Amino acid sequence: MLEIDFKEIITVGMVLFAVIDIVGSIPIIVNLRAKVGHIESEKASLVAGLIMIVFLFIGEGFLSLIGIDVHSFAVAGSFVLFFLALEMILGIRIYRDEEPGSASIVPLAFPLIAGAGTMTTLLSLRSQFHTINIVIAIVLNIILVYIVLKSSKKIETLLGENGLGVVRKTFGVILLAIAVKLFAANVKGLFV
Repeated sequence: MLEIDFKEIITVGMVLFAVIDIVGSIPIIVNLRAKVGHIESEKASLVAGLIMIVFLFIGEGFLSLIGIDVHSFAVAGSFVLFFLALEMILGIRIYRDEEPGSASIVPLAFPLIAGAGTMTTLLSLRSQFHTINIVIAIVLNIILVYIVLKSSKKIETLLGENGLGVVRKTFGVILLAIAVKLFAANVKGLFV
């Protein structure tokens, strides 16, 4: 039986929205558009969604293949989320990526939308929420990502520099709280 729970979908959706941080990535998207011209919103959204859903289902099997349990991965994921949240709140860059050459699948779909933080988050969420709710939240987020990619120029103009900063910091605080909760929920499993 499918256990669709709207509260879970909203919670997971908010977590993924904060981790993907598509609104906070608008300056990067605008910069990419300036460098390469056209951004393929449809292609980037579909590939990112596919990567996330595939990883949601085979990620745990892959981990067990290399000898890592979900609790260890979730605790590690909570640290990744913690540092991502610090980046968002403090406006610093801890993780540095190479400069992209084009804006097709790389770097939009991977690693900007479906990056290491998103993958870690998906497996961490899987240890606490029903898979169907996570899949629905992924689809909703990908729709949102597509809308943001399609209208990134309008959003940038509408929010302005300060508005983007406020949105980014707000989701940073939410993400920090989620990281702490994720750590607390899974750290016990390491010692059982």
